[in-house]
Amino acid sequence: MKAISGKQEELANLLAHARRNVSQVTLPDDLVPETTSDAYAVNQAVAERLGWEPLGWKIAGTTDAVRGKLQLDGPIYGRTFRRFACTSPMRFKAAELLDPLIECEFFVTLARDLPPRDEPWTLAETIEAIAEVHAGIEVAECRYPRKALPPLPAILADGSASGRYVFGDRIENWREGLASMPVRLEIDGALRREGVGADVMGDPLRPLWWLAEQRRQWGDGLRAGETVSTGSMTGMLPVRGGQHVRARFGEAATIEITIDL
Repeated sequence: MKAISGKQEELANLLAHARRNVSQVTLPDDLVPETTSDAYAVNQAVAERLGWEPLGWKIAGTTDAVRGKLQLDGPIYGRTFRRFACTSPMRFKAAELLDPLIECEFFVTLARDLPPRDEPWTLAETIEAIAEVHAGIEVAECRYPRKALPPLPAILADGSASGRYVFGDRIENWREGLASMPVRLEIDGALRREGVGADVMGDPLRPLWWLAEQRRQWGDGLRAGETVSTGSMTGMLPVRGGQHVRARFGEAATIEITIDL
């Protein structure tokens, strides 16, 4: 693990405590990491402190709309945890969610490692490392209140608001291409968002390639069995208690979530 400063240690401890206690914190300005690299080092330190079994990674900022909303130059990512993986249909209690946002994504699980090496990975090599792809919804959460969000590096330190991961059906024909798959997101039966796989960097497997390169350069790579959520085709939609969520991935899969009061 990369060495971190005293301020980064303090932030990592604060975020680990918030994760354990399902709580939010208002961050002092002096704890905001100075750089993106510092922020990702804090996220790694948070995972070390928690000691939770990793699920894999989330990627965000993979569409023009989301990058514009968050004022991003490119995608961002964060560590995810297996204790927050579940299957559709799923029920959550509103009180246990932190400013939840619904994001319709593909969940890609690796069959083999993509370890660090000198030469860059190719898209074809990345695709060959895939074991399976599921339709998915991330219920993104943030350890900072939505009404008082700190600058972006602090959000990266919090795993880019990684939350809960609701797995839908396996996409059996994913090798035939995911770019053309339509996605419709309904709340209480009303269509609220729609998109298509190509909205995510032209092909929703390209973010996996991007992440493999990021982690190759970091020095640890990606590992077999990790699941990567590759970015939302439907943006970020806030939900509240009493609502029912349904996402339709063409004819391939449907995911349902109920948020109980």
